[in-house]
Order: sequence, then structure tokens, then C-alpha cells
Amino acid sequence: MSETSFFDPKTIFDSYRTAFAPAIKVQQEGIKALDRVGRYQYAVAGDYLEWSLAQAKVALDAHTPAEYVSKQVELTTALSEKLRARAQEFVKLATDAQTGISDAVSETVTKITGEAKKKAS
Repeated sequence: MSETSFFDPKTIFDSYRTAFAPAIKVQQEGIKALDRVGRYQYAVAGDYLEWSLAQAKVALDAHTPAEYVSKQVELTTALSEKLRARAQEFVKLATDAQTGISDAVSETVTKITGEAKKKAS
């Protein structure tokens, strides 16, 4: 019984870290995407809040119905331009998130394929 086996936690943790690294990377990309979507939604809500406050101010400040309608049209046009820009921002955000996750997955597949070829040789 000269054979000794001992517990090496560093080796175990390194193997777990290596095994779960791809999943952690994809998870980090997903969390970044969720953070960006949250910030985006907050910005859109802010745009709507500003628009509604401006609508209320126009309702109180307008002296004639014609002035009221023209100010409403101005505000609505400005809001639609902001929302159009926000929609383009959302498309860019979705594209960036998809690219990040795709890169992480392809990196993982490449790494696993390389290791499998190494072990097969």
C-alpha cells in the first residue's frame, strides 16, 4: 500500500472552471444583453414621460384650440422621431447581443473540437 492518493482541490477547481467556462461566458453575455435592454426600456419610458408632461403643459398654456392642436402635432412628431431612433437603437442592441452570444458559442465549439481532435490522435 505504498500508493498514496490525496485530495487536490486546486486540480478539481481548475477542471470545473475549464468545464463551465463556456456556460459562464454565455451567461455573462446574456446578463449584459439584459442590462442593455433594461437601460433601453428606461430610456423609452423617459421619452414617454417627457412627452406626457409636455402634453399637459401645452394643455394648460394654450390660448386657442388651433394653438393647442398645432403644439400637439409638434410634440407627437418629436416623439415619433425619438421612437424611430429608439427602434434603430433596439435593432443595434439585439444585433450586438446576438453577435456576442454567437461568438461565445462558436469559440466554445472550436475549443471543444480542438480538444476532441487532440484526444483522438
